[in-house]
Amino acid sequence: MFIIFTFCSAINLFDWLQNHLITCPFKALTGFDCPGCGFQRSLIALMQGDLSKSWSLYPPTIPLLFLFLSVGLLYLLKVKQHSLIFKILVIAVGNFVMLSYIHKMFFS
Repeated sequence: MFIIFTFCSAINLFDWLQNHLITCPFKALTGFDCPGCGFQRSLIALMQGDLSKSWSLYPPTIPLLFLFLSVGLLYLLKVKQHSLIFKILVIAVGNFVMLSYIHKMFFS
């Protein structure tokens, strides 16, 4: 019974999230996608277990989640070189976000 309730609650949560997405202010003002457009839909698809749909909606979702998790663990575990590792991760993920955005804007 608990498994059925949890499964149905998850379905309702995903349905509610899909119907209550936050509007992108940049896109609303300019009409162009911002470098973060698609993250919400991609995250919902990832939470539903659809990795390919998540990747097609917004490829940087997984690297961004990895960045957030890594930074949290670096500070939690008090790693001595955390600032250097943090800078490298931010630069790598930031470049991935921008390359993905350029690809979406000019090649899609």
